Amino acid sequence: MLDLITRRTARAARALADAVRSVVAPAALVRDQAPATVPDPADVLTPEEAAAMAEEIETAATAYADAADLARAGDRGKRKARKLLDRVPAGRYGAVLVERVQSSRQTPDLDAIRAAYKANGLGEVPMRPCAASLRVTVAEELTETTPAPAPVLVAA
Repeated sequence: MLDLITRRTARAARALADAVRSVVAPAALVRDQAPATVPDPADVLTPEEAAAMAEEIETAATAYADAADLARAGDRGKRKARKLLDRVPAGRYGAVLVERVQSSRQTPDLDAIRAAYKANGLGEVPMRPCAASLRVTVAEELTETTPAPAPVLVAA
């Protein structure tokens, strides 16, 4: 009985710690796992060409960041709606038809591949890294902070 209480307490403590970390600094959790930067692709603009297009690049980067924010908001809305929709049976609900269809997308079955590699003595399954992700950060204000001058004390 004591062992069960200990395990449940430990599980609750881990869940609480994960929840706190995800609220306090969720981006830090992900950024710590990935390399800071990767080399630029071969076909990027030269520094002179980029400097000449600085305004256009800023506009495009801002539009990209705004679109990414909208996409994240859309994903959150979809996840919230799916919580209910995953629990309802297929059918018509007012003007809406809810149904489940087989996806045409396929993905490799890594467990079966690992088992085949192990059965044939081929070692580990070869993996390759994914393509680099584009990350755009828009600075709210690009101003230098100047320290306030120190007060001058005058003796009377």
